[in-house]
Amino acid sequence: MPARDEGKLAERSTYKAFHMVSTRWADNDQYGHINNAKFYEFVDSAVNAHLLIADALDDSIGLVVDSGCRYTSSLAFPDVIEVGIKVDRIGSSSVTYGFAVFRRGTSTPAAIGHFVHVYVDRDTRRPKPVSGKLKAVVENLKAD
Repeated sequence: MPARDEGKLAERSTYKAFHMVSTRWADNDQYGHINNAKFYEFVDSAVNAHLLIADALDDSIGLVVDSGCRYTSSLAFPDVIEVGIKVDRIGSSSVTYGFAVFRRGTSTPAAIGHFVHVYVDRDTRRPKPVSGKLKAVVENLKAD
């Protein structure tokens, strides 16, 4: 099957922040590569690390309500990866993130995808507006 043209989604310059993740031996599956489900863990960790480092999650938490990922190549331990993140849309209580997972030092992503956080109150789990520091941080990740 011919390679899919991912256009700008495959370019590192599309992503506004990068977080490095060290893979672990346990991330490999019986086929000798990192299991697809682990990619979601890497992305979730990258986005939440970005928000926590910026102190943007006061009394809100983001619940993933939608996600999708296309895999273009495999990764395996001991690869070190870089997760590129960007924001595609900011709603009243939600943020749509785009991501790409790169093997460190490469320009071609191993995976490209998206996920949507709905921000809710930590205690009541009711949707909260994207505002304050959270809004400022995600606006800085907004795609061009």
